[in-house]
This record gives sequence, structure tokens and C-alpha cells, in this order.
Amino acid sequence: MTQQVPSTEPELAGVRNFRDVGGLPTVDGRRVRHGVLFRSGHLAHATPEDTAFLSSLGLHTVFDFRNAADQRLEGPDVELPGVRNVNLPLSDPADGAEFWKMVRDGDLEQLRSILADGKGAERMISSYRLTIRQRTAEHAQVLRSLAEDSVPVLMHCAAGKDRAGLSVAVTLLALGVERDAILDDYLKSNAKHRRYKVRRSGSSPSAYSPEVMELLNPLFDARAEYLSAAFEAIEETWGGVDPYLEQALGLTPGTRERLRERLLD
Repeated sequence: MTQQVPSTEPELAGVRNFRDVGGLPTVDGRRVRHGVLFRSGHLAHATPEDTAFLSSLGLHTVFDFRNAADQRLEGPDVELPGVRNVNLPLSDPADGAEFWKMVRDGDLEQLRSILADGKGAERMISSYRLTIRQRTAEHAQVLRSLAEDSVPVLMHCAAGKDRAGLSVAVTLLALGVERDAILDDYLKSNAKHRRYKVRRSGSSPSAYSPEVMELLNPLFDARAEYLSAAFEAIEETWGGVDPYLEQALGLTPGTRERLRERLLD
């Protein structure tokens, strides 16, 4: 595979939802630098060609936000020579384990009981709020690492949508990126070629029926209401982005400025 510039979006065969976050505008007229901040789904199924491309990016660090249960399901990331791999779980493997087992194995009646009538979307909204409120130490570690030395960086979880999506969003907030631009980047995960491949264990004809897939959609969609819930949690809990960064994440003005110098043009 021939890479012309780092900001191209290749058609990776075994890695979903890969993209360079470069080019997004900040409120003060700067832009996120190309080739320094990447996001994707997991790297466990990367082909040799995918691995060669990822190795060409000059990455310093890969942040893997999956938990141990995710890694057992998908496998460990491929090794990229000279790249530091940091596993920083943003969800507890015990939290919702029974729920996700039903998603994988459950019959139609079970899925209706846990996902119908808006319950699937409500679960996602609650998850986004909780991640913002409860994973401040992890998000603080990411931002400090980026300010110090961990650039260029690739952030991923399983689908590259929720845990990676929130971590990228928090990073972009710290950089002063326009809120609408953060949302637009987040919603790119809905593109068909980027979406996570749903795994269902059932072999019955209903395992992938239209109704089942409709019930599962809220879990695998990137929806504006999900990210908006995270932003609302910041406002409600800390009163705004600046106090959130300072009080919850311990981001000093000096660290924030180093972060901006590393990641912005």
C-alpha cells in the first residue's frame, strides 16, 4: 500500500473506523495538525498490509481503551515496531457483562426486554455520562501523556466509537476545537465502511433479522444525543469545560499550552 500523505484515509482491510483527526478548527482560528492524532477500532485483526501502513505513521503511542473481556473477544492488538502500547480500560468488564451476553446470545424476546422502547439509547446516554464523570483519572493520564511525549498517537477501543470517541472528544475540547467540529468528527463513525461488525452467537434465522438489527442499532450508532449527553455532564458537574479540565483532570495552563503546541498548527 502506498501512502502519499499521513492525512489520507486508507481502506484498511482489518481495522475499522480509522481516520486522522487533523484539520479540525479551533475557536481561536488554529487547526489540529495532520499526522499527530489518529483514531480507529481495535487493531487485533490488522492484516500485514494494515500493519505496514500503521507502522508508516511514525506513532509514538497507541492507547487501547478496551477492557480484558474485549481483548479476550477480539484478541490483542498487533505489535507495531517501536510503538508504545498503553492499555487503559475505560469500562469495567464486570459492568454490564450480562447485558452484553444477551446482546450476543439472546433471543428476540430477551432483546426486546432490554433494548425496545428507547432503552438501548437510554443505556448509551447513561454510559457516556458515567464515563465522563467516573473516568477522569484515565482521561487526565491521556492528556498529560500527549502534552509530554506521546505524539503521534492512535486512540482506539473496540469499535472506535464510544470510549475512543469520548477520549478524542475530551482531547479536542482541551485543544479548544469548535464544538460542532468535534460532533462532526464523532458522527463519521456512522459511515458504512467504518461501522463495527456486530457479532451474534445465535444460529437461528432470527439472529440477524431486521427486527434484531433494529434493536441493536442504538448500541452501534454514533448519535449526536450521546455525545451531547457527555457535554451536558461536563456542564452539570463542573460548570464548563475549563473547570472540568482544571478541577477534574488537573490540567494546568502550562500543560494545556504544551498540548496545544504539540497538536495544533
